[in-house]
Amino acid sequence: MDSDKLYKVERKDLPQLEAMLNQCFAHDPLYETLIPDPEIRRRLMPELFHCDMDEFYETCEIFADSPELNGVLVVSDEAEPYNIFHYFMAEAKATLHTDTCLIREDPSLKTLHNFLKGEDYLNSSWTDQLHQKQRLHLIYLAVDPRMQHHGIAALLMNEAIDYAARHRMMISLETHNEKNLPFYQQFGFKVYGIMKKNFPLKQYCLIREVQ
Repeated sequence: MDSDKLYKVERKDLPQLEAMLNQCFAHDPLYETLIPDPEIRRRLMPELFHCDMDEFYETCEIFADSPELNGVLVVSDEAEPYNIFHYFMAEAKATLHTDTCLIREDPSLKTLHNFLKGEDYLNSSWTDQLHQKQRLHLIYLAVDPRMQHHGIAALLMNEAIDYAARHRMMISLETHNEKNLPFYQQFGFKVYGIMKKNFPLKQYCLIREVQ
């Protein structure tokens, strides 16, 4: 994906975005399910977002609304060619770092066990059912809590939609918060399916068909 309206995030920006994601997802149902202990969750989440952003900087595209970084959009363009060796090395590094953090912060291994049980909530494997490579997958769409309700999320989403429309691409995403559904539905997304596996947590799998 490319955009002449959004700011392409640089590596130096990642710490600020990690801090923002930590605030945005502090009470997300996914993390509250996988890391039920509030103190362990407080310690772990900054590490998890550091791992995520480090991996996604290497394998995906990260945009912000502006250099001020009030909102972030992390996109995987499934139509773009990629170096499979580079991709799997980045993924393996992130997995190793994540597992190390999970064990360090919870030596009982309960949190690590939860992450293994909850793997399908984390890896977007449901998109294999779509059999569609002309597709954007939105991994993160988040706005600094202090800047919400200023149209930033809509700006980021509209850029993804415009790009997908120009290239005749489907868009996919998932959310674990039912309250997010009306926002996505106003942009033409529909619920493709609802996953519930090993936990009483629903993952809403959404798609926006090629327009």
